[in-house]
Amino acid sequence: MAEYPNVFQPTFEELKSGFSIQGKWKPEVFKNDNPLVVELGCGKGEYSVGLAKKYPEKNFLGIDVKGARMWKGASDAVHECISNVAFLRTRIEFIEYCFANSEVDEIWITFPDPQIKKKRAKNRLTHPVFLERYSNILQDKGLIHLKTDSQFLHGYTLGIIEGHQHHLEDAEHDIYNAVLQRDNMEIKTHYEQLFLEKNMPITYLRFRLKS
Repeated sequence: MAEYPNVFQPTFEELKSGFSIQGKWKPEVFKNDNPLVVELGCGKGEYSVGLAKKYPEKNFLGIDVKGARMWKGASDAVHECISNVAFLRTRIEFIEYCFANSEVDEIWITFPDPQIKKKRAKNRLTHPVFLERYSNILQDKGLIHLKTDSQFLHGYTLGIIEGHQHHLEDAEHDIYNAVLQRDNMEIKTHYEQLFLEKNMPITYLRFRLKS
């Protein structure tokens, strides 16, 4: 992936010393001023690539620490000449080193590890510690989407939204058996396909952080 023009793999030392792309993703990487949508824990990049195809007027950036997974999405984007999607290999804990304040317009969190054990709570991607990080890089009123098979994480996040007075816009505990059809649910990740084969319901949340 080091040869791919759409993949960025900074070391932690590079991030700490001042990441050269921080605050410059739109003009330097995507060569435009279109909205920047970030997918956290992108895995094989199915959502980042799928959304990029669907919305050419937006920029998409998939973030994951596991390069072997990310390679699939990066390769697909290169081979299909999809210019509005790129990939960043780093830990999500370092996200504030990667973006300037309010640089991100929207966040997708797709099928993250729910970190069910209590001692792992701070590793949940919707824990208040992570939401505080997102608030620093996300534009005011920027959307956060959570799509997961974990009823536990779905319920936990609902509690965080209510307890911290964030703004819930939509919640569904079984999107494929719901009366209301949501946008962008047709894109499915590798893990989602596995969950669906086991007849596990898929949940969805959309919310905004309080100002």
